[in-house]
Amino acid sequence: MQLSHIHLWFSVISIVIGFSALQMGTQERSVKNGSQIDPETIKKWSQPYRNWYYYPDYVIAPNPGIPGFDSIKLTDVPTVYQLDKTDQWHMTFIGFDGVGYQSFTAKSNDLIHWSDFQLAMGYGPDGSFDFGGVVLGAFLYQDYDIKSPRILKRHRERYFSLYGAYPRQGGYELRPGYEGLASSTDGKIWRRAAEEPILSIYQDDCKEWEESCIYQPWLVEHDGRFFNFYNAANGSVEQTGLATSDDLVHWQRYPQNPVVPHGEKGSYNEQFSSDPKVFWDTDHWVMFYFGVGQGGAHIMVAFSHDLKNWTIDPDPLYKRGGNPSGLDAKYAHKISLVWNPANETFYMFYCAVDKNDNRGIGLISSKPIF
Repeated sequence: MQLSHIHLWFSVISIVIGFSALQMGTQERSVKNGSQIDPETIKKWSQPYRNWYYYPDYVIAPNPGIPGFDSIKLTDVPTVYQLDKTDQWHMTFIGFDGVGYQSFTAKSNDLIHWSDFQLAMGYGPDGSFDFGGVVLGAFLYQDYDIKSPRILKRHRERYFSLYGAYPRQGGYELRPGYEGLASSTDGKIWRRAAEEPILSIYQDDCKEWEESCIYQPWLVEHDGRFFNFYNAANGSVEQTGLATSDDLVHWQRYPQNPVVPHGEKGSYNEQFSSDPKVFWDTDHWVMFYFGVGQGGAHIMVAFSHDLKNWTIDPDPLYKRGGNPSGLDAKYAHKISLVWNPANETFYMFYCAVDKNDNRGIGLISSKPIF
């Protein structure tokens, strides 16, 4: 072989090796960006959301005394928002009257005392996918930073929320569940914005892990796209999945669902990884969700760099039974997190269930403010 040919041969080899190395580097970066986060980092990121102080009673009682709705016996699924920076706080929550769910609103000036209850969105028409009840609370916010005000964002001149829905009346979370799209002109009274459900078990891309029931959504807008984190069930196991959309109406499920599966036997999320709430925290995403295991429901957390690959902290942020009053002796779950800049404190609202199955809205805070 002539010397020039040898040089040419080595040049080709160098180019191939260099290209392969570049590919490997790209693959390694891709894997790194989507890989599991190391335990020390998880511990560090979790720390600001531990060591809570409890409010001794429900902030919204199981029967809050809503005028015209005396039959309400359970309250659940709190979600706090504002309409502008100077506005007081609003909370949506559901009331169960023994027949189904309706969504209500309340107002507060201090995030502790709530009043002015009114119906936000009631039962759908007979035969519809939301005839058995509607569960508002997956709002489109202006900003998803964890310390930003929870101000609703106008989109196409309206406010929007995804919502959980149930087709039949006569019980609690009767299967199969659906998800719908609602809108509002004033942020207080909500109407169905799409006649068909945005997610259901009857759609072609529904997979085995979610084939029994679709539950509550959570909406995030990021880089011009909409992300819907939702929990769903196969039998008695609930896990969290992801769907994406460009228009809030048409959604495509993520092929690698569930993004937060249930845990191993003996874990705090052995049976459920449910009701995700996702925010941006400095340089990563944080998901608050509840796990069911170890004898109850507990508030847990997971982290991600890309909204698709999540690493959980196996140690709950708040375990059921933390309140000495006993109001969350059975379940502590379904949170809504708000940062109050006036006293630099996180307020975490959650559904608290006692040993007698009384169900109302509890409150814990990152500082002792009560």
